[in-house]
Amino acid sequence: MRTDRLDFDLPRELIAQRPLAERSASRLLVVRRGRAEVEHRAVVDLPALLPPRSLVVLNDTRVVPARLVTTRRGGGRAELLLVEALAEHRWRAFGRPAKRIEKLGELHFGDVLSAKVIAREPDGALVVELVPSAGLSLDDAIDRVGRMPLPPYIERDDDEDDRSRYQTVFARVRGAIAAPTAGLHFTHASLDRLREVGHTIAHVTLHVGAGTFAPVRVDDLARHPMHVERFSVPPETSSAVRRARDEGRTVLAVGTTVVRALETAAERGDAPAAGETRLLITPGFAFRSVSALLTNFHLPRSTLLALVMAFAGEDVTRSAYAEAVRERYRFFSYGDAMLVLP
Repeated sequence: MRTDRLDFDLPRELIAQRPLAERSASRLLVVRRGRAEVEHRAVVDLPALLPPRSLVVLNDTRVVPARLVTTRRGGGRAELLLVEALAEHRWRAFGRPAKRIEKLGELHFGDVLSAKVIAREPDGALVVELVPSAGLSLDDAIDRVGRMPLPPYIERDDDEDDRSRYQTVFARVRGAIAAPTAGLHFTHASLDRLREVGHTIAHVTLHVGAGTFAPVRVDDLARHPMHVERFSVPPETSSAVRRARDEGRTVLAVGTTVVRALETAAERGDAPAAGETRLLITPGFAFRSVSALLTNFHLPRSTLLALVMAFAGEDVTRSAYAEAVRERYRFFSYGDAMLVLP
């Protein structure tokens, strides 16, 4: 797939900078796979829009407040973005300003946490050893001083509201540095409503990494170095997906992360699975598990947009995105949603 097929024009003012007051108040653009027509609805309509007895699969990863900000000796701001846990107290991180942080060797975040630079990797990432103050676990220390790692297109500093709103209400397994944004639209009440009308809910875990925002810089998408993300599809979810598929019921993936987790598991024998995935989904991909998709609107020239095109159809996706722009939908992490039905 040529990368220029992932381009579209997006007015800057349509990039949502803050969440709506109510999680489930977002608009919902509804399309069907391979068809041109669209329907304008709202996320609260989801239970009635889904085919009867659908299986709704959520990503229960929990976002780590992975931005650590301090003032370095001699003045000036220093920042670490934790991107991957390597060992008990060691993380891979990106630093700003990276060279000065490396030269300094050690950073202190109040009296709660310190970070010592151990190594520098070829791509510029730093390996840091994190030491919490006495009496604190590392997770507790990071939670105290860390800030939510809002994506770069949100052009403001994070605030206290982001602590809860850039986190799904069903977040459970700590490890992501970006939210599975399609899940941000759900409340406990809306999940209860899905169950009340006969749908069932299952969970996977996929820890969203920094690579999810990496633009495609090659002309041919097949040459894009796909980022690695850790995932788990537990036995109960694997069984629920197989049962739904065998009974002809819809399997709704809430977000592209769920698609990647379920389809990776399917490629590995259609059984419970865990580990790492580099799965790159582009048009022509044969989906084995997922039959419907709820997703936010994605960046141009992104692997996530390629996945949506693979699922919904290239022309359908381009038409839907053009309609979303015309109708002033809100884009990206804190934006509105798109539902792709069978």
